[in-house]
Amino acid sequence: MRGWRGFVVGILLVSSALCLVAPAQAATVTGRASTVLEWYDNADEDTALPVYQYLQLNVRDLAPGYHFKLYGRLGDDLNDEIDDADSRLYYAYIEKKNLIEGLDFRLGRQFIATTAGASLMDGLALDYSFLDNYKVKLFGGGDVTYYEGYNAKDVIAGVELGGRFFDDNLDLAASYLQKWDGGLLAQELAGFDLSFDLNGKLWFYNESQWDILSERLSYELVGAKYRFERPFTVRFEYLYSLPVFSSTSIYSVFAVEEYEELMAEATWTIRPGLQSFLRVTRELYDEYDDANVVELGLEKLRTGKFSGYVTGILRKDDDGQDMEGFKIYAAYQFMDKVRAGIGVNVDVLEREIDYFDSDADADETTSQRYWADVLWNITKKISLEGKYERVESDLWDYYNRGRVRLNILF
Repeated sequence: MRGWRGFVVGILLVSSALCLVAPAQAATVTGRASTVLEWYDNADEDTALPVYQYLQLNVRDLAPGYHFKLYGRLGDDLNDEIDDADSRLYYAYIEKKNLIEGLDFRLGRQFIATTAGASLMDGLALDYSFLDNYKVKLFGGGDVTYYEGYNAKDVIAGVELGGRFFDDNLDLAASYLQKWDGGLLAQELAGFDLSFDLNGKLWFYNESQWDILSERLSYELVGAKYRFERPFTVRFEYLYSLPVFSSTSIYSVFAVEEYEELMAEATWTIRPGLQSFLRVTRELYDEYDDANVVELGLEKLRTGKFSGYVTGILRKDDDGQDMEGFKIYAAYQFMDKVRAGIGVNVDVLEREIDYFDSDADADETTSQRYWADVLWNITKKISLEGKYERVESDLWDYYNRGRVRLNILF
């Protein structure tokens, strides 16, 4: 019900705004309408048949310099088998650049993202640029994550201050965010991020998040990427993650496990549109044995008729929770208006049945997914997409699923 109401409110906002536009200042309306029909079997082996109507709308110059953007969907399951085929409003806001010199604003439903946290918000965001290299963002409103209705006690508020230094090679930003649930402080987070590009060759980056309520580090990403003279790059990353639960959630009283990861990646551009990569990851756990993951792949971007990729993955640890598999996809542009592709994913999972019995046998499960897809550009503004896939598993037998999507640009 909330999604339907939000979507209708968004449509009414657009209609009202358009009615206010004088003929001499006609607004420019563009967008995309997509009708989607899906079918698949659920866990009870009943066939769900959800249908969605998506609408993306861009209205420029409602008044000089004022623009409106909206994206949402109406949805329902024709067979009444699932509950999540609901209607949703993803965003709907009015924005104005340079309301006064350096000040931009957005008013309405919008996605807010800072290193301190992110959320879908119904509210106001202000972006102010000053002294050429500095900027500050202020935002506040209703937190869509929490409220089931329009409750003034479910709010989000925050600030981000950033700047560019050393001939714009260094970007720094600090952020702060609060989330309130039913009038209670649910989350309080601080963030810091850094990006430094040295002569277009060496790039350092860092993102840090501190959970103020729990007084602990909740997220850390540190990385570096180097571009060689030849078409070869290497990248190294360290990741630390600790879940942050709302203080109003029952999960906040339980102990949580931290996760760490070390990753090294090499990418080689064989020729324009064709590249290979090797990625090695070390997964670090507290309660379980660490694991090594190796991925090797080749990717062909569509610079001509053909595109696709092939990737292999191998995961090993001393607990016996191993995995090996591969992914293959190939697509071809048969005509100017038709592109079709086929793909397959195969994973072999091996797990020990009893962790306390060193002589326990391993349980091996294989899962496969096969699919075919097609894109038909009927005209420059009308396209039709289709996808059919079959999913098989030693544990869950198999099921089929598909999707047809009609896109109309306007």
